[in-house]
Amino acid sequence: MSYTCFEVEIENKIAHIKLSRPEKRNAMSPEFWDELPTIVRDIDGGSKARVIVISSTGPHFTAGLDIQAFLGMGQPDGGSKDTPDNNVGIDSSLSFYHNTKLMQETFSVLEDCRIPVLAAIQGGCIGGGVDFTTACDMRYVSEDAYFTIHETNIGMTADVGTFPRLLNLIPEGIVRELSYTGRKMPAKEALSHGLVNGVYSDQASMLEEVMKIAGQIASQAPNAVYGCKRMINYSRDHNTADSLDYIVTWNMSMLQQEQMAEAMMANAQKRAGDFAELPPLPTAINSKK
Repeated sequence: MSYTCFEVEIENKIAHIKLSRPEKRNAMSPEFWDELPTIVRDIDGGSKARVIVISSTGPHFTAGLDIQAFLGMGQPDGGSKDTPDNNVGIDSSLSFYHNTKLMQETFSVLEDCRIPVLAAIQGGCIGGGVDFTTACDMRYVSEDAYFTIHETNIGMTADVGTFPRLLNLIPEGIVRELSYTGRKMPAKEALSHGLVNGVYSDQASMLEEVMKIAGQIASQAPNAVYGCKRMINYSRDHNTADSLDYIVTWNMSMLQQEQMAEAMMANAQKRAGDFAELPPLPTAINSKK
């Protein structure tokens, strides 16, 4: 399929999703918000890959939300003769609420999908880009990369996922500083706070290394990696006792003895494992938007 905002390639069980509007600094146009969850659900629901890598084109990973589209979002069109004047504000507020919830879901899909998602970031990761990349499992950057909660600089509060996710990744005081000031956090500072997994000299070397990591993930038993992602997300949001109980319940129903035997045999024989793929998701779930 062809997309307005993305290019998609799948090879060696790795899906590479590439933002493809460099002339617009990969700003998040209205099509972006529909296309990204459609692509991720298709890959995950159809068991088409074992890992997703997201990268970009041009000088910046993304300039964030398309401001012109944002300014029109939730604004009344003047209503009609059948719309009471005192309903215009309500209509506008509800429209804004529901549109923003849909945008939040676009990034939640990355967190909720069964396979790991790795972000490879060059240049600016601006505004909505922070919401975008913090929903991924891991982040890797080139030396010229930076993050900025740019919403503050345009007079609004970030609302598509920045705060709940960023607070799970870096110290609260740093989140407060970044959000209150709107300043840029450069690559090395992001690494020092644990926001990113690695910094590379340029985009080419970054992508080369990220693809190696993706290859290592893709070589593991898919059900084991899925379980790891599920447990990490659950443990992040629950206490230790609940998490310990959940992992027992999970393995009680999901542990695959034959996959364990294959993994141990492959390691002993120093060969790639021959693992079963995750089953495709039911159509009703796979097609959900």
